[in-house]
Formats: sequence, C-alpha cells, structure tokens
Amino acid sequence: MSAFTTRFAPSPTGLLHLGHAFSALTAWDAAREAGGRFILRIEDIDTARCRPEYEDAISEDLAWLGLEWERPVRRQSAHFPEYAAALESLADRGLVYRCFKTRKEIADEIARAPHHPGEGPEGVIYPGPLEPMSPDEEAERIEKGEAFAWRLSIAACREALGERFETLTFTEQGEGPDGETGTVRARPETLGDVILGRKDVGTSYHLACAHDDALQGVTHVIRGQDLFFATHLHRLLQELMGWPVPVFRHHRLLLDDRGKRFAKRDRSVTIRALREAGETPESLRARMEL
Repeated sequence: MSAFTTRFAPSPTGLLHLGHAFSALTAWDAAREAGGRFILRIEDIDTARCRPEYEDAISEDLAWLGLEWERPVRRQSAHFPEYAAALESLADRGLVYRCFKTRKEIADEIARAPHHPGEGPEGVIYPGPLEPMSPDEEAERIEKGEAFAWRLSIAACREALGERFETLTFTEQGEGPDGETGTVRARPETLGDVILGRKDVGTSYHLACAHDDALQGVTHVIRGQDLFFATHLHRLLQELMGWPVPVFRHHRLLLDDRGKRFAKRDRSVTIRALREAGETPESLRARMEL
C-alpha cells in the first residue's frame, strides 16, 4: 500500500460547523502522525446548491484551524465526464438500470408489496422492479425525454460477483454506530438498489466519492459514523470497478446541547460564528476534546 493518504471532502452548500471541524482535524492529525498526505476535495456535484462563497469560506475556516493541503484542489463539478465513464462501464456490464419511477410511485409500490424489506440504514430500501422494463418501453420513455435515475442492481451485482459478493469485507479502525470494528462484512444489500446517477446529473455522491478516493490514492478514509453504512456500498463499487480498498476509520459524532448531531440543515453553530465570538483553534480543540 502506498504512503498514508487521507482527505477531508466537504460540500460547499453552507458554512462549516463544529462537526466539520472535528472531522477535518481528526483526519489532519492522523495524517501528521503517520507522516502522510492530507487532501482537501470539494464535493460539489450538486451544482444547484453549491456556491463559490461557501467554498471560499471552507478554505478560510480550515486555514484558521491550522490545516494545510495539496493544490490544486479537486472539484468534482469539473470532472463529470470521468464519473459518466465509470457509470457507462457499469451499464455496459448490465449492473445498473434506468428507473423512471417517481418517489411517490416507489412509495405506492412498496405499500402494496407484502414482503417488502422495509427501512434500511439510509431510508426505505428499494429492492428493484418486480419485472425488468422491456427495451421497447425504455426506448419510448427515453425518446419522450422522461426523467430517470440510474440505479445499481444488487441482484445483478450478486450474480456477477458470485461468492465474492458474499465475502466482501472492509477494515474498520474506528467504530461503527453499533460498535463494528476490525474486519467488517460489507452488506450493500441493506441499502437496496441505490441511485448512482440521474439523467440530468450523471453521478451521485457514492459513485463520485469512491471514484475519487481511488483516483487520488486515498489509503485511509476518515469520516463520521453517519457515513458508516455508505461504506458498505462503496466497498461493492470498489470490487466492481477494480479500485483499491482503503482502510476506514469512522469517528464519533459531536452532539449539540440537545443531543443532536451538528448539521447544516439545523443551522448548527458555524466555525465562522465561533471565530467571531473569540474562539481560538486551541480552545476549539479543547471544546472537542482533541
């Protein structure tokens, strides 16, 4: 395995909060301890919500925390053709399919299914269509310009990998939300047929993230426990694409005064606000017990 390389990969959809600072510093400290590389990657595939001013704020906040990173910084929005090529590779092997169903149609279908698998770690599990769409119907709907999502077929992946599907594992040096550590059995089926791209946006977080970790030589993925279950899917993508498998280290999540984890949607206290209130990088580390 190459030299220790880790990354911090935020999305510029808002200002960084205390949870981001904890994750970035945890990765930065690990890289320094190992004498390795620390990479900043901007995950901005959601071009409707990502803004340049938030990207600027990310750099400003991280520099204030004392972090340094390699340049140029990879911005995912500049590399859609690369993700499209990865998705096309999966499509050529029959591992993904176009899904034209709306969320409501899927919800209605699930409500009618007597043996539906129910909720998974990332929400309702979509196990795929009962019957594949005919080529003629698919061509007709494409011709009409209907919106669709590219979904990964767990059934096709299981068939393609055979016994390898049942024995996929990853190394967890941290701890999952239920105490998972050491050699962990990857269970991508618990997420169902996830979306890997859409008609209008040719990739998803899962595909772009796994692709870039491989491309950038990331040997250690250090991130919060909220992304632990995504790792199960990323491990499958790595196997399908022949990408190297990093070591994973999922860390605890910081909680606010109400016991909720910090999140942009909840307008959690930002690093900028803490800076303006007189916090220092040292006091912030003490607050986070780093």
